[in-house]
Formats: sequence, structure tokens, C-alpha cells
Amino acid sequence: MLLAGRRGQGTYSEAGGGGNPNGWRDIFLFVHSLGSLPFANSYARLHPAFYEVVDPTPIPAPYLVAFNPAAADLIDLDQKEGATPALLEYLGGARRLPGSEPIAQIYAGHQFGVWVPQLGDGRAILLGEVTDPAGDSWDLQLKGAGQTRFSRRGDGRSVLRSAIREYLASEALHGLGIPTTRALAIVGSDLPVYRERPETAATLLRMAPSHVRFGTFQLFASRGQEDRVRELADYVLARHFPALGTAPERYRHFFGEVCRRTARLMARWMAAGFAHGVMNTDNMSILGITLDYGPYGFLDQYDAGFICNHTDTEGRYAFDQQPMVGMWNCARLGEALFSLLTPEEAQAELDSYWKAFGAENAGLMRAKLGLVTEAPDDGALVRDLLALLQIDGSDFTKFFRGLGSLRSIGTGAAWEAWAGRYTARLRAEGSDDRDRERRMNRANPKFILRNWIAQEAIERAERKDFGLIEELRRLFA
Repeated sequence: MLLAGRRGQGTYSEAGGGGNPNGWRDIFLFVHSLGSLPFANSYARLHPAFYEVVDPTPIPAPYLVAFNPAAADLIDLDQKEGATPALLEYLGGARRLPGSEPIAQIYAGHQFGVWVPQLGDGRAILLGEVTDPAGDSWDLQLKGAGQTRFSRRGDGRSVLRSAIREYLASEALHGLGIPTTRALAIVGSDLPVYRERPETAATLLRMAPSHVRFGTFQLFASRGQEDRVRELADYVLARHFPALGTAPERYRHFFGEVCRRTARLMARWMAAGFAHGVMNTDNMSILGITLDYGPYGFLDQYDAGFICNHTDTEGRYAFDQQPMVGMWNCARLGEALFSLLTPEEAQAELDSYWKAFGAENAGLMRAKLGLVTEAPDDGALVRDLLALLQIDGSDFTKFFRGLGSLRSIGTGAAWEAWAGRYTARLRAEGSDDRDRERRMNRANPKFILRNWIAQEAIERAERKDFGLIEELRRLFA
């Protein structure tokens, strides 16, 4: 299909004259139907040890819950496809998307610090990757698509509740500028699925530049299959890190880049008050993007020890532990790469983690405070602020949003002392209140995905009212 004048959906444009005062001709863009998506399926070209070939298991009587036009634009998919019966057939598992080669990926991982020698996609199936004319590619993965040989006695299904939570969270984090998977659509069914209570089934079409995890490397390293580790590393380098070339040190540089990306991701989670909840190594992306939304949560009242996962009885993945866990997970990836780089090389790259985290965290917190320059005491100013928020139990998001107009600073001697230091810091860099407030409003969201909001959307959806899901998606965009 050929359309004119739709920006953000394709990539082709042509400079020229004509009546356009900006000197640009109309933009002509190709968009695809679901049946004409240009699949590449590069992961399915790897050794068969990396996956199981498996088709989705259909869900009965599928119906549309949500469709994300912004995600559709990323793969040049016609937004009208969200209203077609074909979408229900493809995402409900009744028909294979033309050109796709469905597979379930195998991996291993440390779960809550305990080594599990084999895991894999037990309820998700990678359909393949779609590449746009600019060369950007997105894996399309159907979650809740039925059992695979990695299901480990599970039913292979997702429930409507978890599909909605991932759909909303991935769009909320994207809106906050945090690297993340995206969600194209949710398809529901009245098929009963039993968790802690009877629920209904749903599938979620998730998109990511890659679904390769730390645990993918760990699996083959643990089996002593060095040729498979190298094959996977070369695949990832060619597809995602082509600038590293073919030099012998490329594996070291790759590991270092993963460490730094992970560190920056942790800093962004912390600045947004986001807790992932299940930072197992099999849930860590080699691209430094947020992957696998389980029992996540945003801070309401500030609590450094906030635990969003009720199964995390020891607080391993508590909010304030995330930076350290990110580094620990990177160390486990480094060990899995010892056939490609020496322990000394791995340690040298791992050492860059904290520098990257510190720089990113400092920059984000300065932005949240409206500061445009660096000063030696900024770290202490932030630490002391967080300590006061902890004591008062202040709402993390509301505090920083209100700080732009200096409304939210608390009362008492300790707060007055901190406010004096903060205002003196602003004066020292010649801060203009109006400009500062505008900057702070860009850095500090007015809305976040609070658990009660997500729960309300879920409860309405269980009554077949899907309007709030779309309202929230638009709000977070």
C-alpha cells in the first residue's frame, strides 16, 4: 500500500523544490498488512540447538483487547490492521503469519541467585524479525502462545491481567525515555486459565530489537559448547553491534558495551522510581532494554527497600538493590564469555559498569532537580534529599513534580536546611525559575503507572470494557 504524507510510519523521503516552503516534497511511504510483513528470521538460521520449531496453539473465539498504533508504525504496519479479523486469527494462533518461522528460544539463568541449567520460552514464541527500509529490525514475539518443550509443566498461556500489565508498562517506560520492549496488541479469549484464581487467556504481541538474554550465553557456556557461544556472539555482533567489526578484541568491546548499557538502564529505572521485580539473568537483555515484565511496580511513597514481588521474600530485587544486581548479572555474563575473552579483560570491562551508572544517575538526578551544571556537592545533595523522603514517606513522583514550583518541600528543621542548600545551589548557577520549572517538568512526569491504575484497567477489561487501556496508552505516549 502506498500512502502520502504520513510521517513516522516509514523512512523514505526526498528533498526537492515545489510549493513547500521547507523545500520538501510530499513523503510517500509503503505500509504493510499483517500478511505482507517482510520477515527475515535470522535467529532461525542459527544452529538448531538454539531453539525449538513450534507453532502457536490457538485460543478459542479471540477478541481484540488493545492495539498500539505507535508500535505498528515501528514496523510500517498499516494501523487499519488493528480492526481486521486477520489480526485475531494471526495473534490468536489460528494462522501462521506469512513469512514467519515460529520458534521457541532456549536459555538458562540465575533465578534469585540460584543457577537453573535450562530454561527457555515456555509460553512465548518468536515469530521472526521484521526489518524496515532503513534497516531497523524488530523481533515479533507472541506471548501466551501455548506450550513448548521449555514449558516445564506449565500451560504455556498468559492471562489477560499479565498481558495488560506488560502492555501498559512497556508503553509507560517508553514514554519516560527508558529503553524497553514495545507491545503491538493484546488478543483475549474466554478460555479459562488457572493461576491463584481462575482467569482468562490472552496473547500479547511483543516487539524488541532482540530477545537474546544473558542466559542465552550462559546456557551454552555451562555445557562447554564454546562453538555455540562464539556463534551466538558473532550473530549478536553482526546484527546489533556492526561497528565493532571483526577485530580480535570485538568480544571484549561487546561485553563492555553490554555492561555500560545495563548500568545506564539501572540508572534510568532508579530515577523514574521503577522496580522490575524479577532481575534474573534470563530476564536481562544484551541490548540494555527492559525485558520481561512480571511483578513490577513504581514507587508511591519513597521507600528505598521497596519490594514489588511478593515471592522475593529476602528482598534480593528490592528497589535499592537494582544497580548492584545489574552489576552481578553482568559479571555472570562475563563468565559465560570466558571462551572469547580472558578473565582480566572481562574484569576491566566490568569495572566500567559503575562509572557508567554514576554518570547516568548523576545526570538524571541533576535534571530532576533542575540543575544544568555540575558541582562537587551534588551527590550529597541528592543523598540527603532521598534520606528525607524516606523518613517522611513522601510520594516520589509528586515530590519531584512539585519541586519545580518549590511547592513540595517538607517542613521542619531538616527540610529547611536542605531547602537552603538547594536554593543556594540554584543561585550559584544563576538559575531562572521559569526556565528551571519548564526543564523540571520535562524531567519529572506528572503521571506514572501506579498499581491501582493498572488494576482498574484490568478489572474493566475483565468486564469487556477496554477503553481505559487506550486512555492510558495515550496518556503515557
